[in-house]
Amino acid sequence: MFAEMRTGSNFLEANLNALEGVTCHGEVFNPHFMGKKDNLSLWGIDIAERDADPFPVLAAMRAATQGMAGFRCFHDHDARVIGAVLADPACAKIILTRNPVESYVSLKIAQDTGQWKLQNAAKLKTARARFDPAEFEAHLRAAQEFQVHLLHGLQVTGQTAFYIDYEDLNDLDVLNGLAAFLGVPARLTALDPKLKKQNPEEIADKVSNPAEMERSLARLDRFNLARTPNFEPRRTPGIPGFVAAADAPLLYMPLRGGPEAELRDWLGRLGTGGIVTDFVQKTLRQWKRQNAPHRSFTVLRHPLLRAYAGFRAVVMEGGDLYRLLTRSYKLDLPVPGQPLTAEEERMAFLAVLRWLKLYLSGQTGQKIDPRFASQTAVLQGFAQFQGPDAVLREDRLAEGLTWLCDETGVVMPDLSCDLTLAEALFRIHDAELENAARDAYQRDYIGYGFGRWRD
Repeated sequence: MFAEMRTGSNFLEANLNALEGVTCHGEVFNPHFMGKKDNLSLWGIDIAERDADPFPVLAAMRAATQGMAGFRCFHDHDARVIGAVLADPACAKIILTRNPVESYVSLKIAQDTGQWKLQNAAKLKTARARFDPAEFEAHLRAAQEFQVHLLHGLQVTGQTAFYIDYEDLNDLDVLNGLAAFLGVPARLTALDPKLKKQNPEEIADKVSNPAEMERSLARLDRFNLARTPNFEPRRTPGIPGFVAAADAPLLYMPLRGGPEAELRDWLGRLGTGGIVTDFVQKTLRQWKRQNAPHRSFTVLRHPLLRAYAGFRAVVMEGGDLYRLLTRSYKLDLPVPGQPLTAEEERMAFLAVLRWLKLYLSGQTGQKIDPRFASQTAVLQGFAQFQGPDAVLREDRLAEGLTWLCDETGVVMPDLSCDLTLAEALFRIHDAELENAARDAYQRDYIGYGFGRWRD
């Protein structure tokens, strides 16, 4: 049973245990106890042994149980166990959920009163919790991330789970539907009578600061309306394109369309050995071992200037992407090598920027050329192997490289910057190009805080 604290998992466990042929053993993999509070061992295995290797506990649980054995599992329980049972199609999954505001307030009250279960209403302890906005958002984020993890695990293995909400726990038909899902013939004739609902009041009556709670909840983007949609394909780490200095512990992880030529030249002047290229994972790991302590870096370029670099390369090369744009998408691009007026070049670049919005949104079905991929996607690709130590900005490149040299004890050589590209873009630059670039590269603009190119 996948659940969280204060979602009704004790009550659901009690009803599962009332089914013949089903035994739920509690929170077997809770970091602080085994099964139930203060219990430090189960089936001859103590917490230390369980934490060293949790899988003998699963085997012992199955061996010691007649019929179907199960346990409750929360997001902060043993990740090894979560991964194993989630991937096992022979293991039935129950996913119990509850309104996160209710579960949070219930948790706060339980923490204040020390009462986690109620069997005798005469012994009810009451309190009014204080709603802490930051604490609630952390609670919500953990619950949501766990649910996304569970859903993804079920999807990639082609499984389904029995989803049940806190509000459904008093529905006998739903619980008997769960029994059918588990494949056991037994059915409940009544709900477990022992456990009582502890705090039946309205949420606003259970907190000491309801007005602050309402303001905090109103601030949350419940439907994720502020999210920037992302349909750009994931990228590989791009290791073959990495460049290292032969005589210095510095590794450059290029973002295609950035100042690659200048940085390759700069790295080659760090010593007399030039640069090291054509890495694969094995040779890159060897370089890292031989050059410790090392630093890796990449360089962000303004999206408009970077797109312009890609545009000029495509038009000059006249290769497959040029043919695709002119033949399939009917873009009016200049013939490679043809002289252009500023307005002709501006209109051609604007057409490419507008097409890039479709291209990066997955609407063209084409593989994304690395010169035009968002810098966000490329950096996420790097992270599949190892993210860079430093993400520098082109407009403060000399300052960033000086810091890297200080970090590694390397003498900083002069940096030669080619301003040809920026001067060419300045010739055609206007607000329409800026807006089109922002539409195409919204993730980069928002994620890395880019403003207008010439501001």
